[in-house]
Amino acid sequence: MNLPAYYYVLGTPLGVLGLIRWATWLVRRIPAVLYKPVVNNYRLPMSIVVPTYQEDPEIFAMAIESWLANRVAEVILVIDASDTTCQEIARRYPVRIVITDVPGKRDALRRGWRAARTELVALVDSDTIWAPDVAAEVCKPFADPRIGGVGTRQCVYGTKGFLARITDMFLDNRYFDENASQTLLGQAVACLSGRTAIYRRSLLLEIEAEFMEEKFWGIPCLSGDDKRLTTLTLEHGYLTYMQRTAVVWSTFPDKWSIFFKQRVRWARNTWRSDMRALSKPWIWKHPFLAYTMIDKALSGFTVLLGPIFLVTALIAQEWIVAAILVSWWQISRAAKFLPHIVRRPSSFFFVLGYVVVSWLMALIKIRALMTIRYQKWGTRQVAVENGQVVRTAGAGGGIEDDATIPMRVVGVGRAA
Repeated sequence: MNLPAYYYVLGTPLGVLGLIRWATWLVRRIPAVLYKPVVNNYRLPMSIVVPTYQEDPEIFAMAIESWLANRVAEVILVIDASDTTCQEIARRYPVRIVITDVPGKRDALRRGWRAARTELVALVDSDTIWAPDVAAEVCKPFADPRIGGVGTRQCVYGTKGFLARITDMFLDNRYFDENASQTLLGQAVACLSGRTAIYRRSLLLEIEAEFMEEKFWGIPCLSGDDKRLTTLTLEHGYLTYMQRTAVVWSTFPDKWSIFFKQRVRWARNTWRSDMRALSKPWIWKHPFLAYTMIDKALSGFTVLLGPIFLVTALIAQEWIVAAILVSWWQISRAAKFLPHIVRRPSSFFFVLGYVVVSWLMALIKIRALMTIRYQKWGTRQVAVENGQVVRTAGAGGGIEDDATIPMRVVGVGRAA
């Protein structure tokens, strides 16, 4: 059969790229299958530190109750001074409350771990609900003194609909593929999610100054705290581990506008962190981690060849070619998502939706790279403008959305 020349121009590199992508997936997938969580009776006292700002009252109360049910040594809630609702909810429970007038999550985290009195500190988001055995499970990897930080398995809580299902698939891919393989091959997980990450307190105090003073190309960094803490842990010679038996649930956006803003912010954080890491010697002590960073960066561009070829086939009215391509995506992606589909069989019918979202994510990554210096947090009233950290006020505060107020400088050496 004679095919138009453009099929060979586009199809040949697409086929070769497909083989490469399958090979890189197998490099991750094989060790991911061999991953096993740590099993022992090791236990250390633990403090939970929660930076809190305008959380949904019902979710916040449920989360507090789940943390207390884990029988940890203490729960420390660092609550913004303006958030009287969460302060009122917190006072109903046997927790320690720290009120702060400094906006931003990083300073709240620092105040919390400084106030902690235990060897282990769990840094937890205020919308994250724990299973009853999380505290017991996350302690187990710390039996190895080389382990500096431990992450959990994250699941979607509360939301329904298409975005919730896609996010659920994304999370399972992360914890049954990427994080599992990184844990097995070198015990160097790229990012311990800020939803729940446990660290040695002595390590947090050791890396505190670098964490608080992080800049990228001269601009102070606001978000990306979890990625920064993880890379600093590895840079200082410790290891990071994913304990998949520790399960937590968090809320996720159910609106496209919020979803896109969150993903752009996350993508910027990943670009900044990985570009910095790959330029330093320590990352090459963890070759598999370096490999996954490079692979993730490149895949953000190569994945767009698929829709380009599909659009070309549709324009040329080559319906059979287009049908074959769509069928291949359905079958191949379903194979890659097999652990998730076994848990939720109906996700088989969301596979093509995930493929489309992955194309959107690729465009988001490119946009994030083009705006990599931009610093703003969508859910907190803090941003960096003209090289200075400022407080931003939403419409609810009686000030226009784009209004800014200079934020007082937070010295790293000053006592919290």
